[in-house]
This record gives sequence, structure tokens and C-alpha cells, in this order.
Amino acid sequence: MRNRALLTFMLGHFTVDMYGGLLPVLYPLMALEFSLTKEAVGLVALAFTATSSIVQPIFGYLADRFGSRVLAPASVAWAALMVAVAGLAPTLGFLMLAASLAGLGSGAYHPLGAASASAVTGDLQKNTAMSIYTVGGSVGYALGPLLGALAFGAIGPAGSVFMLPIGLVSALLIARSLRGLPARVAGRGGSVADASHGRERIAWRGLLPVVGVTMLRSWVTLSLITFIPLWYADLGYSASFYGPLTTLVIGAGALGTLLGGLLADRFGQRRVLMLSLVGALPALLLFVGVPGPIALLTGALYGMLADSSLSITLVMAQRALPGRTGMASGFILGLGFVTGGIGVPLVGRLADQVGMPMALSSLSVLLVLAVALALLIPRDASQRAAVPQAAGARGDD
Repeated sequence: MRNRALLTFMLGHFTVDMYGGLLPVLYPLMALEFSLTKEAVGLVALAFTATSSIVQPIFGYLADRFGSRVLAPASVAWAALMVAVAGLAPTLGFLMLAASLAGLGSGAYHPLGAASASAVTGDLQKNTAMSIYTVGGSVGYALGPLLGALAFGAIGPAGSVFMLPIGLVSALLIARSLRGLPARVAGRGGSVADASHGRERIAWRGLLPVVGVTMLRSWVTLSLITFIPLWYADLGYSASFYGPLTTLVIGAGALGTLLGGLLADRFGQRRVLMLSLVGALPALLLFVGVPGPIALLTGALYGMLADSSLSITLVMAQRALPGRTGMASGFILGLGFVTGGIGVPLVGRLADQVGMPMALSSLSVLLVLAVALALLIPRDASQRAAVPQAAGARGDD
């Protein structure tokens, strides 16, 4: 935590994911205003996640090639502006456009921030460092629903405008901090360790199952987070309950992410990944099967277990694509987001037909598939030659 550069990129991650967490709380209000089905709400969520996903590999390439000095703060400010506009949308089409453009800013920042966070840390502490970076996004995503419940509960959808200053201030702080970083970090992504690897051959045998696990886990978690507010609104609960509940699920995920990174550096990535996925399965079934106040406990348990492997799969992807840290980050995060985005309207359509509890319970099948894919990850894929930490890689500057 003494690494101020890492904390800078963590701040950006916190901000853009806060906006991503705020949007699901906006959806029930817009659903009432435009008389939307749950499938239509899923399509609005897809507008955000699909755009965010598609652009991530592109901005990952730009991070590797040109760095993040200008793009990182600009992407945060753009996401803030578009989320503010979304709450003022006069039509469904305008709402989808605003959500899509907000996704552009969020998608741009993720590979820029991940590549830069990797650049300021040594290879032997990658899991811990990336968990710290990732937890910034998780905390932001957790606070988003709570802030949304406060803003929207007070003045309705237009409360999104009051979220704009947070993003603008964050963008200014990031821009100021980046000016003080060495050119090797602010100018280009990639750590000292990455540079020593060069552009080695891609380890597809280890990468593909990692990508598959990421996609399935994202589908489950994003569907759950998107539909918790709608489900509990249907059950008669107010935003004062389902807003904090959504925040708790995501916040527990932030704690799980941090613990997962620490445990992976100590006991191994593959072992922690398997325990995370296997434990998340019964937690999901308990959360869906027993709604009500007990969900504050079971939801937190699911979030902590499911998200404890977030930074692990990201580091696995970065090591499978040596010398391409930005591309790896954009690739793994982008595919995860797009799968979750496509899956949300499918779950919404199923919920319209068979009910929300049955639709959310069906997500357990995806976790079983994720466990099967995790078994295919080669044991050496999570232990690619660690490069001794080079001088300056700590990023204490």
C-alpha cells in the first residue's frame, strides 16, 4: 500500500466501476418510466457491457504502444459524463445510447489501468498487487448501488447528475499523478519483468480455460448484480433494502478479491481458483433459495467466494501473454464483460418466462462448467517463471 502509483490506478478503477454499480439501481426506475420488460432491462445492461467489452482489447493495445498519460483520465471523465446523461434520458433509445457511451469510457480505462498497475509492481507480488488494484474497482462497484439508492431515492433518475463531480475530480487527480510518474510507466504499459520476457509465444493451452472461467464467472455475477434490485422490488422491498444488499454482495467480493490475491501468492493460483469456484456454487443456491433478510449473509458469502479469483485469472492471462500486458488485460476483461453482458438479457428473458428465482438458480449450471474448465488449466500455467523483481519495479516513486 506504500506504492502510490498503484493507488493512483486503483482510484481510477474505483471510479469507473462505481458508475457501473450505480446503473443497476437506475434500471428499476427507468423500467417504470418506459414500461420495460426484464428482457429490455437486460438489453440496456448489454448496451453498457458490450461496448465496454469490445473496446478493451483495442485500448489494451494502445496502452502497450502509447501508454495511459492522456487516455486514462479522459476515459474516467467520459464515463462520468455519460452516466450523468443516462439519468436524463427521455426515451429508451437515448438511454441505451448513453449506457453504450458510458461503457466506452469504462472499457477504455480497464486495460489502461491494469497494464499500468502491473507496470509498477514486481512479478513476485503480482497477485497481491493486482488484487489491490482490482479491489478498488470492487469497492467502487459496491458503493455504486448505495450512492445510487441515495441519489435516486431523493430526486429520481436525474440524481445521476450529482454523481458527475466524483468522476471529474478523480480524472483530475489521475492526470496530476500520471505527470509525476516515470516515462516507462506513464508512457507505456508493461513492467520491467514483462520487458525481460519480450514477446514470447502465447501459451494458448493455459490461456483458453482461464478465459472460459472468466466468461462463465462474469455471466453469473453480472446477472445476479443486475437483477437483485428488480427481484427484490418485485418482492415488495424498497431501494433502502436492495441498494445496500447489492452493495454488500459487491463489497464482500472486494474483500474476497484481496484475500484471494494474498492467498494465491502464498499457496498457488490454481488451488485458490478451484476453492473459489467450488465454494461459490452452494453459496449461490442458498442466496437464491432463501430470499429476505438472510440474503445479507448468503449474498455476502457468495460475493466473497466468487470474486476471490478475479485477480488470479487476470494475472494468469498476463503471464500467458508475456510482453503484452495491456492486450492480456483487455482480452481477459473484455471477454468476461461481453459474456456477462450477453448473458444478462438471456437470464432476463428466462425470468420473464419462469420467474426470477428459477432463472437465477439456473446460473449454478454455469459455475459447474467453470469448475470443469478450471480443472483443464495446466498446473504450470499459474507458475510461469517468475522474474526476480528488478530495481525500480516496486513503484515506490
